[in-house]
Amino acid sequence: MPELPEVETVRRTLYPRVVGRRIERVEVLTRRQIYYPDADTFVAELEGATFTDIGRRGKYLLFSLGPALLVAHLRMSGHLYVTEPGRPRTKHLHVVFHLDDGMELRYDDQRKFGGFHLLGPDRQGIPPGLANLGPEPLSDEFTPEALAAGLAGRRTPVKAALLNQALVAGLGNIYADEALFCARIHPARQAASLAPDEVVRLHGCIRRVLTAAVEKRGTTFSLYRDGEGNEGDMYDELQVFDRTGQPCPICATPIVKVVVAQRGTHFCPRCQPAPEGVALKPRRARPGRRGNSVRVAAEPPERKPGARGLGAPLARS
Repeated sequence: MPELPEVETVRRTLYPRVVGRRIERVEVLTRRQIYYPDADTFVAELEGATFTDIGRRGKYLLFSLGPALLVAHLRMSGHLYVTEPGRPRTKHLHVVFHLDDGMELRYDDQRKFGGFHLLGPDRQGIPPGLANLGPEPLSDEFTPEALAAGLAGRRTPVKAALLNQALVAGLGNIYADEALFCARIHPARQAASLAPDEVVRLHGCIRRVLTAAVEKRGTTFSLYRDGEGNEGDMYDELQVFDRTGQPCPICATPIVKVVVAQRGTHFCPRCQPAPEGVALKPRRARPGRRGNSVRVAAEPPERKPGARGLGAPLARS
């Protein structure tokens, strides 16, 4: 799923191509990609409107059209891009915005998980995920104190806490792994167990990793492209994600992939020592998504007798 750096890159590449352009016509080829309102109302209210700004909140793109707000979420495989009308249409094309300069803003989505909400001035129909987002990690609002408050009392793994969009907006699987490696914190550590200096270190690493990823225009494994159809350049900079079996860049210990919070999770077992009582068992290896890296599919973690492992029920955070 595109995370903050990928969505921000899409925003930046679409901005000069879309802002100031009037929508002359809208084609909805797959009605279920319109979450709010119904597809017919969506088309009627957008035709004739002008894009005045493009913002971002977490993983959501926010297109301003005067008092209206068009919210787009790319989910797993969504792709928004501007192209000439003569470009062949893909079989995964679902929505087309015909612009007044003759270009088209297209939305492709292979898995059909993404889509649009069109909100009026009262913002009725706002997606709950957007309404409940936590602070932007690259904003002044996201401080070490804010992160500490979000982690306090949480018995879930710190990796799960970082994926909670109500705690940190826009952070996902790739950059959570990278930030935890940067901070030398094991992803299965209880969130509430982090010492104050570890929280400060993690806060700095989140910001550092995301800033670097934005500068590199995000990470492309297979489907992600920016608003001009280009791949991101961050993949080769990743330290642990999708690097299973490769030497840790710090200590040369092979990177391991396991499952934490039901997500594939990459870490260095030496630089990020496991908390006591947690057993994470890697399983069979298979080729990585890009390059020559090796991925390991992990079995559910085992629980040692008398200890609370990740296989044991955890209290809700």
